Amino acid sequence: MTALNRVPSLMARAGTASALTLAAVGGSIAVPGLATDASAATLATKALKVAASKKGAPYAWGATGPRRFDCSGLTLYSFKKAGKKLPRTAAQQYNKTHHISARSRKAGDLVFFHSGSSVYHVGIYAGHGKIWHAPRTGDVVRLQKIWTKSVWYGRVN
Repeated sequence: MTALNRVPSLMARAGTASALTLAAVGGSIAVPGLATDASAATLATKALKVAASKKGAPYAWGATGPRRFDCSGLTLYSFKKAGKKLPRTAAQQYNKTHHISARSRKAGDLVFFHSGSSVYHVGIYAGHGKIWHAPRTGDVVRLQKIWTKSVWYGRVN
């Protein structure tokens, strides 16, 4: 159910007079703790653009930018610039996201690489089976095709 589908039931609970008052003043209905699809998309789009802007930045273990990054440092930096704080490591970031299926993934979602139940790498989904990420020592931030099926997806809200 999208946020827009919730509006009629929220208005019914608020009462007709409240709904008319709200409409007259040009207000909107917000549900605490619920990000609208549009705001989540804006956050993800901003973070994706930040990550792409770091193309060519060198990998450095433990680095969180703005000139050098490790994998989770790039995602942390990108979402921070977009207005959302994430935890430091890939595993902690996985635990803080809304887990989604591969079919539901969208540009700006996080892609977590795992071995068994252990998350060891993260990147930002760019669409078309590709991610922006900071791969490893000696490499740079770049766009790359997802190379394995051992991935999980998470959406930052």
